Amino acid sequence: MKKVTCLTIAGADSGGGAGIQADLKTFAALGVHGVSVITSVTAQNTQGVEGVHNLPQSFIKRQMEAVHADFEIATAKTGMLATEEIIKLVANNVGDYPLVVDPVMVATSGDKLQESSAVEALKKHLLPKAALVTPNIHEAEVLSGIKIRSLEDAREAALRIAENTKAVLVKGGHLRGVDVLYHEGEFYEFSSEYYKGRYHGTGCTYSAAITAYLAKGLELKEAVEKAKEYIADAIRYSYSPGKGARILNQLINIEREAMRHAVLVDLEAAVEEVVNLPGFQRLIPEVGINFVYSLPNPKGAEDVAGIRGRIVKAGGRAVIAGCVGFAASQHVSRVLLAASRKHPSVRSAINIRYSPETLKAVEETGLKVASFSRDDEPPGVSTMEWGTLKAIEDHGELPDAIYDEGAVGKEPMIRLLGKNPQDIVLKVRRILKELAK
Repeated sequence: MKKVTCLTIAGADSGGGAGIQADLKTFAALGVHGVSVITSVTAQNTQGVEGVHNLPQSFIKRQMEAVHADFEIATAKTGMLATEEIIKLVANNVGDYPLVVDPVMVATSGDKLQESSAVEALKKHLLPKAALVTPNIHEAEVLSGIKIRSLEDAREAALRIAENTKAVLVKGGHLRGVDVLYHEGEFYEFSSEYYKGRYHGTGCTYSAAITAYLAKGLELKEAVEKAKEYIADAIRYSYSPGKGARILNQLINIEREAMRHAVLVDLEAAVEEVVNLPGFQRLIPEVGINFVYSLPNPKGAEDVAGIRGRIVKAGGRAVIAGCVGFAASQHVSRVLLAASRKHPSVRSAINIRYSPETLKAVEETGLKVASFSRDDEPPGVSTMEWGTLKAIEDHGELPDAIYDEGAVGKEPMIRLLGKNPQDIVLKVRRILKELAK
């Protein structure tokens, strides 16, 4: 299968979190081939920039000639262009492909990555060639001359910058994660969950994702929207390999796809094991049992695997009525999703039959038990989400089991929570052992 090719023209980050390294990881994760022109080499890590070495202009030009001679570039992006001379060189040698300009001026650590004299060169020579410019708040202030303290300020700054280019995306990391796009006379806003903390490589990754999506044929607004979703996940699943800022996980979409198979395999094995436990049929409620397992930090039911059907009682024994798959449960997945928001370690859950005898057995095992009453439920909420969160809040810590005594038309139920399916199986074993006494 032929892949489209994207070009990044930027500096190299020896810490692996930003620059060329972040761009190429993003290109690979989004299914495009990445080629590069390195403008500067930095000595940096997650704590700061120790030094910058700008490559000779002749060698930067030689790299550009090499990639243009062999590859059909679909889209390109620029990152760190440290000097006026480098900016002019790049502007004079880019092709007629769509160009995303990320005006990198300062590193996450606060270290300066661009000479002051380069700003005017950027505005005069490179912005007019850009299909999109992606400044953060600080960069947008420099390019527009406007102090940005609100979304209205961001819109005004975008308008000013757009005098020299086709479209502007003011990235709102300091505006609680709201980005403002100005394109063809219209404003658009893109928001996502806001994550506190210091993150390295956000601007590079975001602009690289937009570049990749444009190469794959998306219109600009849709490319920004998809890239916003991608960068939110990369931040959400960031990690700390060093002692400073967190590194974005550009490969999280690939990692999560690989995890999906492992989740299904582990859940299927646990389901087979639990139904064969002596006496397990005693725990099956009238509505049947579902047993779920999620990806880490699940976003919704699509990230929670369960049984397509249920575990039911037939002929006096437990029977699995369906195979495992994602988005296969509503009741139990809602419990899991609510619990995991409070306690990310919770990734598995099962519902079992409520009775005073079973509840006593759960308590006798030493498992921590919490409960909620449907009588207290406010109108307009999801019972499972509300009940789970209330039980956890009232209990004061993460319980092993949450129960309610039901209501008219609602069967009483016990739900067990665990780190993984084997954790659930062990808890069920302990309950059955207690019931057998």
